[in-house]
Amino acid sequence: MEFFNILFKNRKIAMKLGRNDFRNRFANTSLGSLWGFLQPFVFMITYVIVFQYILQTKSAGEYPYVVWFLPGMSMWMYCSDAILTASNSIRNYSYLVKKVVFPVDIIPIISLTSATFIGAFLMLVAVVVSSIFGFIPNILNVVYIYFCAICFIIALTRFTSALTTIVPDFAQLLTILIQLFMWFTPIIWNLDFITNNTLSKLFRCMPFTYLVEGFRQAFMENSTIITEQNGIYTIIFWIITVIIFMWGNRVFKKTKKDFADVL
Repeated sequence: MEFFNILFKNRKIAMKLGRNDFRNRFANTSLGSLWGFLQPFVFMITYVIVFQYILQTKSAGEYPYVVWFLPGMSMWMYCSDAILTASNSIRNYSYLVKKVVFPVDIIPIISLTSATFIGAFLMLVAVVVSSIFGFIPNILNVVYIYFCAICFIIALTRFTSALTTIVPDFAQLLTILIQLFMWFTPIIWNLDFITNNTLSKLFRCMPFTYLVEGFRQAFMENSTIITEQNGIYTIIFWIITVIIFMWGNRVFKKTKKDFADVL
């Protein structure tokens, strides 16, 4: 496919600009890139303190709440940050669109690469903390879910980056939607809370639920996201991802000729 050919040919440029993008986010601060890791880390730890020690929220099964919570939250924070930054990337890199001949298709990948540095750090925190409690993750499952997350983010941001460029107000709507999805995704609450079987299945079909639960299950003994009763949800996840990519790719290709005019 044309997009993957462009991405492969320009992979080194995307990686280099992604590293620069991450450093430039905090270029005007004394601690620099350290803020990129410190802010989400403090955010996650605050949630742990509030829900585990103040509200005394219980996790699924016999697992400590911190082991149950951190994997899901780290995956969510990576996905939400990557989606929002990649969706606004073309406007942020408008000078590349207007003034030079540049493969516009890889611009969202630049922001995705930048967000991956923080996402990888948060996932490492989840691995280290869970290991301290004696829960060693299934590495193959971690790699698989990480791959799933990247594929879904690329698929979704093909559409959202194009629409945000053409319709700036969509960026505000997307921020609201991401906030809503955080609460509708079982990050700080357990899917077992839903007693209605139909509603429970509907929530499990959501791509964000698949990613959060999949990464969480990598830390649970004798359980993986693609075994037991999760096979159907794996199929549903990939069908949704492929459909979103095909739709988003069509929208992106149709609108990118107008990017320079609206920026």
